[in-house]
Amino acid sequence: MTGWVVVGRPMRSVVQRVRYARVAVDGETIASIGRGLCALVGVGGEDTESDAVQLADRLVDLRIFSDPEGRMNLSLADLGGSLLAVSQFTLYGDTRRGRRPSFICAKPGEAAKVLFDRCCQRARERGIDVQTGRFGAHMEVELLNDGPVTLLVDTERRF
Repeated sequence: MTGWVVVGRPMRSVVQRVRYARVAVDGETIASIGRGLCALVGVGGEDTESDAVQLADRLVDLRIFSDPEGRMNLSLADLGGSLLAVSQFTLYGDTRRGRRPSFICAKPGEAAKVLFDRCCQRARERGIDVQTGRFGAHMEVELLNDGPVTLLVDTERRF
């Protein structure tokens, strides 16, 4: 495609502070959490294990939970909350041209799954209860956003 240049993109996530979240596949709930974070995670074409570890650490350490004074000073690690991580290649959808998104900047299937799994593993290594959707499946995600608080997080710290 003339005019398109595929460049390195950071691993990225849309993060929501939730009271609860769950994922269903074919009508069956496969994962659920109480208070914590729901993170839709996209893996870019040039992302590495280092990006997966960095994103996990950012999610675990993100101070978006209220302390006793009502300020956002507590992290998922401080709170002892859970993380629901859902693979989301569409976070790399490019809609700048035409009406159909292009996904050429997303890392392909199995390679993306390896990094998504590494991100989840790292959060578990940090002591976080991590639940996940099913990679590559059609999923229904239900949550109660607490706040609402929704943030964009990436490994290049553009947000």
